[in-house]
Amino acid sequence: MTAKVILNPYANRWNAEKRWPEAALALKTAGVDFEQVVSERPRQIVELAEQAARQGFSPIIAAGGDGTIGETVNGLARAAKSEKSLLGPLGILPLGSANDLVDNLGLPRDLKAAAQVIAAGKIRRMDVGYVNGLYFANNSAIGLEPHITLVQQRITWIKGMIRYLVAALRGIMDNPQWTAKIEWDGGQYEGPITLVTVGNGPRTGGVFYMAPHADPFDSKLTFVYGYRQKRSEILTLLPRTMKPGEGSYVEMDGMYEHQATHIKIHVDSPTPAHADGEIFSEAIQDLEYRIFPSRLQILMP
Repeated sequence: MTAKVILNPYANRWNAEKRWPEAALALKTAGVDFEQVVSERPRQIVELAEQAARQGFSPIIAAGGDGTIGETVNGLARAAKSEKSLLGPLGILPLGSANDLVDNLGLPRDLKAAAQVIAAGKIRRMDVGYVNGLYFANNSAIGLEPHITLVQQRITWIKGMIRYLVAALRGIMDNPQWTAKIEWDGGQYEGPITLVTVGNGPRTGGVFYMAPHADPFDSKLTFVYGYRQKRSEILTLLPRTMKPGEGSYVEMDGMYEHQATHIKIHVDSPTPAHADGEIFSEAIQDLEYRIFPSRLQILMP
């Protein structure tokens, strides 16, 4: 079958467009028969992925970063006949800045190696998350994390991972706070929060393990919530969000990590929210999460 490559030229601040000739050569060298289409406006990737799936292209290849992957998954879901229908197969050409899902899955960042994985056609079925009508492959959050994302989007003079760190420091200085009611299968919490992060994968933002024990193949969402009253207390969390194992911030007092198949959240005042790094609301108060186990067919080594 012919693959459809959906290129997000803006990924990694237009570096994806610059690297496309390298990616195309890698696919051709690997023997992948493909057609390419380029996204020209926000959220168009969803439409392009839906169209490609309905036209019978296989696999659908997301050429970009985590946001590109998330939008591609949403397009595949739109084309699906039902919520039980499998999505994909999905291939990934990592052209983003953070490439969190790629690293979480152990996929190669090298474009030649990534093309070889796509050419081999080996499929593994992974879970996919869902929140308020949107699917996400890697993670979603409300509170501090998307607040930092909004700050990061305004930083245009810094490139690479340092931009995420600068944005994190600025966001922490703002010290946003909410009161929330959180319900999940087997538990509930009501009280102040600084953050709620929901992970299908453990890492986001290139260096932050916000759901350090998340596993995209365990049929569960891993979520963390917590509260810090002072800026200095939030700052103490920052270095430990970069620890994937022992010493993680989830081990600190006031931080709680749980697994669930369903999560319902209400906050007293509007909060921004993101899915796979893309802000889907700058002011929302009610969210409902669920997991679709083993629904996304992804090409892996």
